[in-house]
Amino acid sequence: MAETVTPYQKPDASKKEQVTEMFDNIAPSYDLLNHALSFGVDILWRKKAVKMLKQYSPRVVVDIATGTGDFAIEAMALQPEKIIGIDISAEMLRIGAEKMKKRGLTQVEMRLGDSEALDLETNSVDAVTVGFGVRNFENLLQGMREIHRVLRPGGAAVILEPSYPTRFPLKQLFFLHFRVITPLIGKMISGDNAAYKYLPDSVKAFPNGAVFTQICREAGFAKAIYKPLTFGICSLYLLEK
Repeated sequence: MAETVTPYQKPDASKKEQVTEMFDNIAPSYDLLNHALSFGVDILWRKKAVKMLKQYSPRVVVDIATGTGDFAIEAMALQPEKIIGIDISAEMLRIGAEKMKKRGLTQVEMRLGDSEALDLETNSVDAVTVGFGVRNFENLLQGMREIHRVLRPGGAAVILEPSYPTRFPLKQLFFLHFRVITPLIGKMISGDNAAYKYLPDSVKAFPNGAVFTQICREAGFAKAIYKPLTFGICSLYLLEK
Protein backbone atom coordinates (compact mmCIF):
# COMPACT_ATOMS: atom_id res chain seq x y z
CA MET A 1 0.00 0.00 0.00
CA ALA A 2 1.35 3.42 -0.99
CA GLU A 3 2.39 5.84 1.72
CA THR A 4 -0.11 8.63 2.39
CA VAL A 5 1.63 11.98 1.98
CA THR A 6 -0.07 15.19 3.10
CA PRO A 7 0.98 18.85 2.72
CA TYR A 8 0.71 20.01 6.31
CA GLN A 9 0.90 16.86 8.50
CA LYS A 10 -2.22 17.86 10.41
CA PRO A 11 -3.47 14.72 12.21
CA ASP A 12 -6.97 16.20 12.63
CA ALA A 13 -7.41 16.97 8.91
CA SER A 14 -7.82 14.53 6.02
CA LYS A 15 -5.54 14.56 2.98
CA LYS A 16 -8.41 16.02 0.95
CA GLU A 17 -8.87 18.88 3.41
CA GLN A 18 -5.13 19.62 3.47
CA VAL A 19 -4.83 19.52 -0.33
CA THR A 20 -7.77 21.92 -0.61
CA GLU A 21 -6.13 24.30 1.86
CA MET A 22 -2.80 24.06 0.04
CA PHE A 23 -4.23 24.92 -3.38
CA ASP A 24 -6.30 27.77 -1.95
CA ASN A 25 -3.07 29.13 -0.45
CA ILE A 26 -0.88 28.90 -3.56
CA ALA A 27 -3.55 29.73 -6.18
CA PRO A 28 -2.35 33.30 -6.93
CA SER A 29 1.17 32.10 -7.82
CA TYR A 30 0.26 28.64 -9.17
CA ASP A 31 0.47 29.34 -12.91
CA LEU A 32 3.77 31.21 -12.63
CA LEU A 33 5.36 28.47 -10.53
CA ASN A 34 3.98 25.65 -12.66
CA HIS A 35 5.61 27.00 -15.82
CA ALA A 36 8.81 28.18 -14.09
CA LEU A 37 9.51 24.91 -12.29
CA SER A 38 9.02 22.86 -15.46
CA PHE A 39 10.81 25.44 -17.65
CA GLY A 40 7.60 25.71 -19.65
CA VAL A 41 7.69 22.10 -20.82
CA ASP A 42 4.38 21.41 -19.05
CA ILE A 43 2.68 23.27 -21.93
CA LEU A 44 4.11 20.78 -24.45
CA TRP A 45 3.04 17.85 -22.26
CA ARG A 46 -0.57 19.03 -22.31
CA LYS A 47 -0.49 19.49 -26.08
CA LYS A 48 0.80 15.92 -26.53
CA ALA A 49 -1.90 14.55 -24.21
CA VAL A 50 -4.68 16.40 -26.03
CA LYS A 51 -3.46 15.08 -29.40
CA MET A 52 -3.96 11.55 -28.09
CA LEU A 53 -7.68 12.32 -27.58
CA LYS A 54 -8.34 13.55 -31.13
CA GLN A 55 -9.12 10.05 -32.39
CA TYR A 56 -12.08 9.89 -29.94
CA SER A 57 -13.71 13.09 -31.32
CA PRO A 58 -15.04 14.06 -27.87
CA ARG A 59 -18.06 16.34 -27.60
CA VAL A 60 -18.02 16.54 -23.79
CA VAL A 61 -14.68 16.75 -21.98
CA VAL A 62 -14.17 16.82 -18.22
CA ASP A 63 -10.93 18.22 -16.81
CA ILE A 64 -10.50 16.80 -13.31
CA ALA A 65 -8.32 18.65 -10.79
CA THR A 66 -8.53 21.50 -13.28
CA GLY A 67 -6.85 24.08 -11.04
CA THR A 68 -6.85 27.35 -13.00
CA GLY A 69 -7.90 25.55 -16.16
CA ASP A 70 -4.75 25.25 -18.30
CA PHE A 71 -5.61 21.70 -19.43
CA ALA A 72 -9.21 22.74 -20.14
CA ILE A 73 -7.94 25.59 -22.32
CA GLU A 74 -5.65 23.21 -24.20
CA ALA A 75 -8.55 20.78 -24.69
CA MET A 76 -10.34 23.46 -26.73
CA ALA A 77 -8.16 22.23 -29.61
CA LEU A 78 -10.47 19.20 -29.72
CA GLN A 79 -13.39 21.53 -30.59
CA PRO A 80 -15.77 19.96 -28.07
CA GLU A 81 -19.27 21.25 -27.40
CA LYS A 82 -18.56 21.54 -23.68
CA ILE A 83 -15.69 21.30 -21.20
CA ILE A 84 -16.32 20.95 -17.47
CA GLY A 85 -13.40 21.82 -15.21
CA ILE A 86 -13.73 20.32 -11.73
CA ASP A 87 -11.61 21.11 -8.67
CA ILE A 88 -11.86 21.10 -4.87
CA SER A 89 -10.17 24.50 -4.52
CA ALA A 90 -12.58 27.42 -4.80
CA GLU A 91 -9.70 29.89 -5.11
CA MET A 92 -8.11 28.04 -8.03
CA LEU A 93 -11.51 27.92 -9.75
CA ARG A 94 -12.05 31.64 -9.20
CA ILE A 95 -8.78 32.44 -10.97
CA GLY A 96 -9.56 29.88 -13.66
CA ALA A 97 -13.00 31.38 -14.29
CA GLU A 98 -11.37 34.79 -14.81
CA LYS A 99 -9.02 33.24 -17.40
CA MET A 100 -11.96 31.72 -19.28
CA LYS A 101 -13.84 35.01 -19.25
CA LYS A 102 -10.85 36.93 -20.61
CA ARG A 103 -10.47 34.40 -23.43
CA GLY A 104 -14.19 34.32 -24.17
CA LEU A 105 -14.33 30.56 -23.61
CA THR A 106 -18.02 30.19 -22.91
CA GLN A 107 -17.84 26.44 -23.60
CA VAL A 108 -15.83 25.94 -20.38
CA GLU A 109 -17.68 25.58 -17.09
CA MET A 110 -15.61 25.74 -13.90
CA ARG A 111 -17.27 23.67 -11.20
CA LEU A 112 -16.46 23.02 -7.52
CA GLY A 113 -16.44 19.29 -6.89
CA ASP A 114 -14.82 16.18 -5.45
CA SER A 115 -12.85 14.08 -7.94
CA GLU A 116 -13.65 10.94 -5.96
CA ALA A 117 -17.42 11.58 -5.98
CA LEU A 118 -18.15 13.27 -9.31
CA ASP A 119 -21.53 14.95 -9.70
CA LEU A 120 -21.86 13.58 -13.22
CA GLU A 121 -24.07 10.91 -14.73
CA THR A 122 -22.68 7.47 -15.55
CA ASN A 123 -21.53 7.08 -19.19
CA SER A 124 -22.05 10.82 -19.81
CA VAL A 125 -18.55 11.99 -20.79
CA ASP A 126 -16.53 11.39 -23.96
CA ALA A 127 -13.08 12.23 -22.60
CA VAL A 128 -11.35 13.09 -19.33
CA THR A 129 -8.12 14.98 -18.76
CA VAL A 130 -6.16 15.15 -15.50
CA GLY A 131 -3.01 17.24 -15.23
CA PHE A 132 -0.82 16.57 -12.19
CA GLY A 133 -3.80 15.76 -10.00
CA VAL A 134 -4.36 12.05 -9.43
CA ARG A 135 -1.54 11.77 -6.90
CA ASN A 136 -3.54 14.22 -4.76
CA PHE A 137 -6.52 11.86 -4.57
CA GLU A 138 -7.17 10.65 -1.04
CA ASN A 139 -8.32 7.28 -2.40
CA LEU A 140 -6.58 6.65 -5.73
CA LEU A 141 -8.58 3.56 -6.71
CA GLN A 142 -11.89 5.27 -5.91
CA GLY A 143 -10.87 8.31 -7.97
CA MET A 144 -10.01 6.13 -10.96
CA ARG A 145 -13.28 4.22 -10.60
CA GLU A 146 -15.14 7.54 -10.76
CA ILE A 147 -13.34 8.52 -13.97
CA HIS A 148 -14.22 5.12 -15.42
CA ARG A 149 -17.87 5.46 -14.31
CA VAL A 150 -18.53 8.82 -15.98
CA LEU A 151 -16.80 7.92 -19.26
CA ARG A 152 -18.96 6.50 -22.03
CA PRO A 153 -18.02 3.07 -23.37
CA GLY A 154 -15.18 3.64 -25.84
CA GLY A 155 -14.28 6.97 -24.19
CA ALA A 156 -10.78 7.79 -23.01
CA ALA A 157 -8.81 9.62 -20.35
CA VAL A 158 -5.35 11.14 -20.52
CA ILE A 159 -3.39 11.75 -17.33
CA LEU A 160 -0.13 13.59 -16.76
CA GLU A 161 1.93 13.04 -13.62
CA PRO A 162 5.49 14.04 -12.66
CA SER A 163 7.86 11.12 -12.26
CA TYR A 164 11.48 10.53 -11.31
CA PRO A 165 14.00 9.70 -14.06
CA THR A 166 15.94 6.49 -13.47
CA ARG A 167 19.16 7.12 -15.43
CA PHE A 168 22.37 8.82 -14.36
CA PRO A 169 22.93 11.80 -14.31
CA LEU A 170 19.34 12.95 -14.87
CA LYS A 171 18.17 11.09 -11.78
CA GLN A 172 20.63 12.99 -9.59
CA LEU A 173 20.02 16.37 -11.28
CA PHE A 174 16.25 15.99 -11.06
CA PHE A 175 16.52 14.98 -7.41
CA LEU A 176 18.49 18.18 -6.69
CA HIS A 177 16.02 20.34 -8.61
CA PHE A 178 12.95 18.72 -7.08
CA ARG A 179 14.18 18.34 -3.50
CA VAL A 180 16.19 21.53 -3.06
CA ILE A 181 15.47 24.12 -5.74
CA THR A 182 11.71 23.55 -6.10
CA PRO A 183 10.86 24.07 -2.38
CA LEU A 184 13.15 27.12 -2.26
CA ILE A 185 11.57 28.81 -5.30
CA GLY A 186 8.12 27.74 -4.15
CA LYS A 187 8.59 29.35 -0.76
CA MET A 188 10.01 32.55 -2.26
CA ILE A 189 7.14 33.05 -4.71
CA SER A 190 4.13 31.51 -2.95
CA GLY A 191 5.18 31.87 0.69
CA ASP A 192 4.07 28.29 1.34
CA ASN A 193 7.10 26.10 1.94
CA ALA A 194 5.04 23.04 2.86
CA ALA A 195 3.24 23.02 -0.50
CA TYR A 196 6.45 22.70 -2.50
CA LYS A 197 7.94 20.18 -0.11
CA TYR A 198 4.76 18.15 -0.57
CA LEU A 199 5.27 18.14 -4.36
CA PRO A 200 8.41 15.95 -4.46
CA ASP A 201 7.17 13.84 -1.54
CA SER A 202 3.88 13.12 -3.31
CA VAL A 203 5.64 12.27 -6.58
CA LYS A 204 7.93 9.84 -4.78
CA ALA A 205 4.99 8.16 -3.03
CA PHE A 206 2.85 7.88 -6.18
CA PRO A 207 2.69 4.37 -7.74
CA ASN A 208 3.97 5.46 -11.14
CA GLY A 209 4.30 3.56 -14.41
CA ALA A 210 3.17 -0.07 -14.61
CA VAL A 211 1.90 -0.05 -11.01
CA PHE A 212 -0.49 2.79 -11.76
CA THR A 213 -1.71 1.23 -15.01
CA GLN A 214 -2.53 -1.93 -13.03
CA ILE A 215 -4.61 0.17 -10.62
CA CYS A 216 -6.41 1.64 -13.63
CA ARG A 217 -7.21 -1.83 -14.93
CA GLU A 218 -8.49 -2.74 -11.47
CA ALA A 219 -10.74 0.33 -11.71
CA GLY A 220 -12.25 -1.16 -14.87
CA PHE A 221 -10.31 0.30 -17.78
CA ALA A 222 -9.90 -2.06 -20.75
CA LYS A 223 -6.78 -0.25 -21.95
CA ALA A 224 -4.12 1.41 -19.81
CA ILE A 225 -0.74 2.42 -21.24
CA TYR A 226 1.90 4.93 -20.26
CA LYS A 227 4.70 6.80 -21.94
CA PRO A 228 7.62 8.58 -20.20
CA LEU A 229 8.11 12.17 -21.42
CA THR A 230 11.17 14.46 -21.35
CA PHE A 231 13.68 11.84 -20.15
CA GLY A 232 11.20 10.45 -17.65
CA ILE A 233 10.39 13.56 -15.61
CA CYS A 234 6.74 13.21 -16.59
CA SER A 235 4.53 10.23 -17.41
CA LEU A 236 1.61 10.33 -19.84
CA TYR A 237 -1.15 7.77 -19.36
CA LEU A 238 -3.85 6.85 -21.88
CA LEU A 239 -6.84 4.95 -20.48
CA GLU A 240 -9.76 3.61 -22.49
CA LYS A 241 -13.12 2.33 -21.28
